[in-house]
Amino acid sequence: MQSMNISLPDPLKEFVDGQIAQGRYSSASEYIRELIRADEKHKAEEQLEAKLLEGLNTEERTMTAADWKALRVEALAKLAARKRPR
Repeated sequence: MQSMNISLPDPLKEFVDGQIAQGRYSSASEYIRELIRADEKHKAEEQLEAKLLEGLNTEERTMTAADWKALRVEALAKLAARKRPR
C-alpha cells in the first residue's frame, strides 16, 4: 500500500479527529479511503446518468442479435475487470 501525506487546516483536522473519536472510523486513513470510495461511486453514477440520458436522446433503432452479443461481451469484460484485485 502506498502512503500519502496531506495537510489540513485545523478545523478539518478536528473534524476528522471527531469522526475517529465517535468510533465511526479507526484512523484518519480509513476515513480518507471511505471519502475517496464515495467520490468514485458518485463519479460512476454521474457517468451512468450521462450515458442513460444520451441513450434517451438518440434515435431509436432495433437491436440485432449481434448488437446484444457485443453488449453482453462488453458487460462481462467490465464485470471481470471489477472483480480483479486492485
